[in-house]
Amino acid sequence: MTHRNTDTAGQGPASATQVTDGQAAPARSTAASPWRTLPIILVGSFMAILDTFIVLVAAPAIQADLHASDGEIQLIVAGYQVTYAVALITGARLGDMFGRKRLFMLGMALFTLTSVACALAPTAGVLIAARLAQGLSAALMFPQVFSMIQVLIPAQQRHRAFGALGSVIGVSTVIGQLVGGLLIAANLFGTTWRPVFWVNVPIGLITLALAARMVPETRAPQARSLDLPGLVVLTVALFLLVVPLVEGRDAGWPAWTWASLVGSAAAFALLVVVERRVERAGRAPLVSLRLFAERPFAIGITLVVVAYAGVNSFFLILSLMLQDGLGMSALGAGLAYTPLAVAFFATSLLAARWTPRYGRRVLELGSVLAATGFLATLLITFAEGGQLSAGPLIAPLALVGLGNGLLLPQLLNTVLSRIDPSEIGMASGVLSTGQQVGGAVGVAVVGMFFFDALPQHGSLVARYAHAFGTAAVLNLAIAAIATALLFALPRPTPAEGA
Repeated sequence: MTHRNTDTAGQGPASATQVTDGQAAPARSTAASPWRTLPIILVGSFMAILDTFIVLVAAPAIQADLHASDGEIQLIVAGYQVTYAVALITGARLGDMFGRKRLFMLGMALFTLTSVACALAPTAGVLIAARLAQGLSAALMFPQVFSMIQVLIPAQQRHRAFGALGSVIGVSTVIGQLVGGLLIAANLFGTTWRPVFWVNVPIGLITLALAARMVPETRAPQARSLDLPGLVVLTVALFLLVVPLVEGRDAGWPAWTWASLVGSAAAFALLVVVERRVERAGRAPLVSLRLFAERPFAIGITLVVVAYAGVNSFFLILSLMLQDGLGMSALGAGLAYTPLAVAFFATSLLAARWTPRYGRRVLELGSVLAATGFLATLLITFAEGGQLSAGPLIAPLALVGLGNGLLLPQLLNTVLSRIDPSEIGMASGVLSTGQQVGGAVGVAVVGMFFFDALPQHGSLVARYAHAFGTAAVLNLAIAAIATALLFALPRPTPAEGA
């Protein structure tokens, strides 16, 4: 089945040329099947998520080579995440207005250029600026993937596409640390950390060439001018929320972080007022409040925030425990993640096959398995104590991967499945922002628990095992909340995908 290149897709052939509303698609198509475009656009998702995690492994080498201060290295790591999260909804809306293929390719081109700038950065200040720009380019590229899947893929097959997207998102969080460790260990041409950015360049160029020829253009039929007041208020609200969450723990939670969080709450309240005013005036709001009035979306986006808070924070404390506590190298820690990554990938593929038959029970099973994996991990950690090694953790980590592979990929389809086509871009931007904000909140809260629980005395392994096990209790609680939210979702039919 093929689709027309607007959000009313399904009435004509896809085309690699731009088709505006009301125009007929050209007879000749260079993208006869939307499945040919899926691997191309998924590369954008992979690169955007990869660069959130690959720099975590490279941070010590970057700091040593550029003589960066602790504050500068924090900005190099977190600056990307801040601009990425802040601009996601705007990037989705721009895709609705000007064409998703166009925004995807613009984002990919800028991402490739900023990767070159990162790789060539002579100082920490230049690298910080390049990372901020790289985050903005990812925000232009990433939300278009959600929208294009929803528009181009037939409804009855969409669960497979979202399964692939979820697999890419999940695996890239782990692969980033493994690839980063491999590249730094290889020290290609004596360039230490710089290949973690150079690797984006050939991938970006190849993806641009394929996208130009094979990805069809889509636009929202009712897309109107950008809501500038909403854009300004939302940007301020997200900036005030994300920056203290990313920087607060390392800064010692000074007064400005709490003032920023309070200001964020006020800005979000102002956003509600502004967007209601825009809707009453008959204009298109940046964020339609109607989305949050729909129970499946409201519960679903909350579930996304909670789920990614648990996953991202768990990866943080696990990395700290493996490298700082057990003394493993960046490569060794990356290899320790491999069973989790393989399990996640395998069950995400199975979920795409099982969901049409068993519906939401697949997600429920995944949530229970993930929670069981968290429980087993913390029990083994407390039992082993100062004798802890990576070996006993392999099985429970694989269980975490199995569960999240069933849960996270199909969760995306669950949230978007009932959204009106004209609001897909907006909803995908909100969803992507929820992932980033959830991850930042989880890292801040669980990270704070981890360091507060780190004893001052005892062997290094025993101290980090205690802190990891204590923080993992919070991960288990987060998994329980996610399970409860999942059971609270309205139950769709199996044909709806989750």
